[in-house]
Amino acid sequence: MQTRKLGYTDLHLTTVGVGAWAIGGGGWKFSWGNQDDNDSVATLLRAVDMGVNWIDTAPVYGTGHSEEIVGVALKQLGALGALGARPRPIVATKCGRSWNEKREPFASLDAAVIRKEIDDSLRRLDVEVIDLYQMHWPQPEEKIEEAWGAMAEGVKAGKLRYIGVCNYNVAQLKRIQPIHPVASLQPPYSMLVRGVEDELLTYCAQNNIGVVAYSPMQKGILTDKFTREWVTGLSKDDHRAVHDARFQEPELSKNLKLVEGLKPIAQRNSRSVAQLSIAWVLRRPEVTSAIVGARKPAQIEETAGAGDWSLSQSDINSVNALL
Repeated sequence: MQTRKLGYTDLHLTTVGVGAWAIGGGGWKFSWGNQDDNDSVATLLRAVDMGVNWIDTAPVYGTGHSEEIVGVALKQLGALGALGARPRPIVATKCGRSWNEKREPFASLDAAVIRKEIDDSLRRLDVEVIDLYQMHWPQPEEKIEEAWGAMAEGVKAGKLRYIGVCNYNVAQLKRIQPIHPVASLQPPYSMLVRGVEDELLTYCAQNNIGVVAYSPMQKGILTDKFTREWVTGLSKDDHRAVHDARFQEPELSKNLKLVEGLKPIAQRNSRSVAQLSIAWVLRRPEVTSAIVGARKPAQIEETAGAGDWSLSQSDINSVNALL
């Protein structure tokens, strides 16, 4: 699989990275429903088999459980790596989202909280250093400098290699850049969410900030499996069925129509709609990598194939006409 250099860092990420949100399991507000831990570990191992060299997780995914599962997978990969079978993937996680006893997430960017989060993530992941540590949201906004300073301390202490941010705008990036260099920005980017194209991609390129795009398949909408029946069958514990307007009318019908239009474009290339949606995000040279969520090995087997697909201008024009 192709790799692209992440901003100013020495990290070279495969153009597809595996996202570990859904493997956090059920029982919290933004879950994807119940998840089998054995499937999760097998999925992460299969991702590495397919050539994916990095994993993106966060403490809030399953209120710590996603990081723990990534840690289990890393340990298994380490044992295999000692035999020369598999390399250790690059690990990215986040901070700035805590939770209460009811597993309800809330924002916190106090320096003391960030320092504790760093140590907690190191323990759950069972690693000595985190390759890429990201501020999950710039909330509360008045605290971003304080939190960024605590993250910079983590770099100096040797606990973090590089630090980045998620869901930031240009003005917020400018506020923290004098404190410590920003390695990366993780924004939402898909055919349905294109705000990053307005100024963020250009700004990141000009300032040597890597871009790792999340939700290129828009939580499963931009895939072949997206049908009205599939949406109706989502579990009540799946946040998409309750909290995401794109899965409800009137947006549902519009999105179903879009996917039907994407299918012939994918099929003429002997590809899937999921691969098309990922390759479309990767068409932009400013994007270092696209994060694809996966819950079963078969899912990453499909989506990893998008990492080497460069869309033709004809295909890009066809997608743009639909959009």
